[in-house]
Amino acid sequence: MKHLPKHLRPRWRYLAVTIEGWPDAVFDRGDFQRHLWYAAQNLLGDAASADVDLTVVRFSYAVGDGWAAVRTRRDEVDRARAAVAAVEAVDGQPVGLRVAGVSGTVRACEEKYIGRAPKVETERTVGFEGAERTAVVRDGCVDVRLESVFVGATTLDL
Repeated sequence: MKHLPKHLRPRWRYLAVTIEGWPDAVFDRGDFQRHLWYAAQNLLGDAASADVDLTVVRFSYAVGDGWAAVRTRRDEVDRARAAVAAVEAVDGQPVGLRVAGVSGTVRACEEKYIGRAPKVETERTVGFEGAERTAVVRDGCVDVRLESVFVGATTLDL
């Protein structure tokens, strides 16, 4: 089978998506992809979500922080951003997603918006609500463990 001429090939855009969750949240690329498809289908409908054609091409997530590069058709960037914003949880774990930027290639997407610098995270004991508790600190955010859940806090709350 012959390749399509360049002017007939689909044009793609890549969304750099930052992912933030609780430190104990665990999910992988397939889970994220599935919830992204469901969000697009619920928000846009079957036909429109097929037009948007969201695909996770790069993914990294660990200890509550990560990123993804999501491919979409060039003319559907606005709908793709809306579908990404509609994802509120992955496998029952609440997540916060933010589109950091849009690029024409995966490489430019990673270099401009995602970066490869690992975020520094430390686990330490803090005073919260009159007791000593374990907390995960990363980039100025403090996630304090209360029994079986985490609570988001700031340094002023400690």
